[in-house]
Amino acid sequence: MRAKEELPECPVATAVSLIGGKWKLLILYELADGPKRFKELRDTNQNISAKVLTESIQDLMNEGLIVRISYPEVPPRVNYFLSKNGKSLIPLIREMLVWGTEHQKYRSKWAAYGKSENKQRRQKSER
Repeated sequence: MRAKEELPECPVATAVSLIGGKWKLLILYELADGPKRFKELRDTNQNISAKVLTESIQDLMNEGLIVRISYPEVPPRVNYFLSKNGKSLIPLIREMLVWGTEHQKYRSKWAAYGKSENKQRRQKSER
């Protein structure tokens, strides 16, 4: 875990430094549904390499957002789950899901509007 002096003064910048990046938030999103094994996390984020997933998990563990449990079995079994502090991010993640869904709708409407405007302009110029 980083020392307080290593974190930005701005609370939003602190949050972004902890969960920002391409994969960390998606890992937290997957773990919001419950414990997952490494392969499950990799399968749901197919574009992530094993190395980057390992590094992202390690960073999140170092910040106290996720916990790793190893079971003394053969073959070895390891689960990752959200810590208490990590669970506190679930409302934020759910709000981001709602916002992202609404933004996708907005973008679709905007794209459709832009296409119809361009079509109208072409029709006028052809006259």
